[in-house]
Amino acid sequence: MEYLILTINPGSTSTKIALFKNETEIFKESLNHPQEVIEAFDGLLDQIPMRKAVVLEALEKHEINPEDLAIVMGRGGLFPPIKTGGYKVNDQMLKMIMNQEIPSHASNLGAVLANEVAKVAGIGAYIYDAESSGDLPEIAKITGLKEIERKGFYHVLNSRRAALRYSQSLGKRYDELNLIVAHLGGGITVGVHEKGKIVDSLSDDNGPFSPERAGGLPALDLIELCYSGKYTKKEMQKKIRGMGGLRDLLGTSDGREISKRMEAGDAQAIQMMKAQAYQVAKGIGLLAPVLKGSCDAIILTGGLAYNESLVSDIKSYISFIAPIIVMPGEYEMEALALGGLRILRQEEDVHDFIN
Repeated sequence: MEYLILTINPGSTSTKIALFKNETEIFKESLNHPQEVIEAFDGLLDQIPMRKAVVLEALEKHEINPEDLAIVMGRGGLFPPIKTGGYKVNDQMLKMIMNQEIPSHASNLGAVLANEVAKVAGIGAYIYDAESSGDLPEIAKITGLKEIERKGFYHVLNSRRAALRYSQSLGKRYDELNLIVAHLGGGITVGVHEKGKIVDSLSDDNGPFSPERAGGLPALDLIELCYSGKYTKKEMQKKIRGMGGLRDLLGTSDGREISKRMEAGDAQAIQMMKAQAYQVAKGIGLLAPVLKGSCDAIILTGGLAYNESLVSDIKSYISFIAPIIVMPGEYEMEALALGGLRILRQEEDVHDFIN
């Protein structure tokens, strides 16, 4: 049977969509939202009607009737810890997002937008491999404050698909390998995949800084900044996630512009990119002991993995740990579509989202 599967992947300044017929991609589009448009909204949730409209307009442009869709798959957000795999979007999930009971992040819109389009089509909406999914053991959750528990926020969707692809290239099962996978994008996260389970990770607020994220910061200095009177809570949140990283250090997060500056000999741009590589390497090194020396490979994926200079610098620090596999780009739409196909074919159980 042939199924039409729509995938929706919201980012900070774009909403990516793709249409698949079973395993075959029909089209893919990145519906860009200019910075001035995004900044005109008070908050992330206010963007929902705008993003829904551009998704429906894109379907109309491609002459796709929503009623012909079999399933809509959305990127999963920063929910409390859940399992990897698929979850049907339900009222509890939507309430948690709309009441802002979870950290603000563009990925949270995946469930909402999938549900909005699915309602038009009269079909089910699902999320898959949410940012918070994994299998962290209790020891990995402990911090030095009993009020704070570590959670596994990670680019699971792309990273797990990259790990599956690599396993298949070796003719092995994902659950036969121990891997460290670093997603290098607008946010940078690193995770440990031990025999098919994600057992630890560094999220974009406690790992390396990235093009738009401040990453892990010295706690005492951060407290001083928060109570300095210079910034509101919302401004600090934006400063850390969205306005931090290279955007704060260099005034831009545009990789093309930064590359041009580096080629022109801009010492500051060169130094900041080397610092980014240094921090990525430190993040990988920090997680490496989790596997107790038994790491089959380190995978570098995401858009920044196309940057040969950055990758070369990262390799120079960590090549002693394990073989390094570079898989540039993103497999998120493919991961969503294949997850949706397995759900439609009843090859994979769907989890119930219970708050």
